Amino acid sequence: MSRLPEGIGARLAVATVLLTLLLAGSVVIGLMVGSQHVQFSELFRDSVSRDLFFRIRLPRVTMALLTGASLAVVGAALQALFRNPLADPYTLGVSGGGALGASIAIALGWTARVGGVPLLFAGSFAGALLSVVLVRAMARAGMFVMQGALLLSGVVVNLVCSAAVLTIQYVVDPNSALQILRWILGSLDVIGFGTIWRMAVLLLPAWVAILAMSRQLHLLAIDQDTAATLGVNVRRAETAVHLLSSLMVGVTVAVGGAIGFVGLIVPHAVRLMFGEDLRIVLPGSLLLGGAFLVLADALARTVLPSGELPVGAITGLLGGPAFLWLLRRRQQYAVM
Repeated sequence: MSRLPEGIGARLAVATVLLTLLLAGSVVIGLMVGSQHVQFSELFRDSVSRDLFFRIRLPRVTMALLTGASLAVVGAALQALFRNPLADPYTLGVSGGGALGASIAIALGWTARVGGVPLLFAGSFAGALLSVVLVRAMARAGMFVMQGALLLSGVVVNLVCSAAVLTIQYVVDPNSALQILRWILGSLDVIGFGTIWRMAVLLLPAWVAILAMSRQLHLLAIDQDTAATLGVNVRRAETAVHLLSSLMVGVTVAVGGAIGFVGLIVPHAVRLMFGEDLRIVLPGSLLLGGAFLVLADALARTVLPSGELPVGAITGLLGGPAFLWLLRRRQQYAVM
């Protein structure tokens, strides 16, 4: 990665410090709240508190962090690649494709692992990648991607995937149907760190790779011709973003389900706070995305007195109005 200009470097440092503090605070809140209160002073004296903290509460917060960070950075990358502020894994059908791939894997009973990677992850990745390719092909007219057709294609792919998932859920056995329902709603229930480690092995290298492309994505967000003139291999960058986005969305969907709108809300929040430069937006989205989903999950666990909501319901309730506001704002700028 090339050296950052002095002004950008200082803003990146400020953004990193502030958002890291926010992430740390959200993790503390996520660890404290829940149906059962955890006394940190009792962790090494009470076995029940210790099991609750290390086998349930800490893994759940960690998974929320990994999932939120991944979805947010994918949203920022897709918005830059397609030059569309309304793009995110959910609106472009990537999450729907991942959910369909995961549902097919569940229905076929793919519980094995190949090279340590669960086939469920592979199925979800394949569905997400196919959705990206399909949406882009449907929206392309010659050398150009039509922005209106892009969102419409994403909505159509999401609807088709949702219908396919419901059909699969209807014809499979009750246990598989309940498991698929979990994917539809979005949930961060996890016990222990076994799944977390498998997620991290795939997600952390993908984070490094996508952050290393921040300069290329910054130039692509301006214009493809400008990016090519300044040395960016546009086709290679597009392919890399497609693969990395599909990998991250596929892994998170396979574990937590189709959690919507994180990739839409978070990058715009980072832009409002720290500007449009992708060299700040990408790492900022990674940090803020983790904090956002940790807090959303904490809210989901506490908003009902006798139970909890799926975290996908919280992000949907927040993200739906945000999407409509952004759409309206974009239409107003188009008229001006």
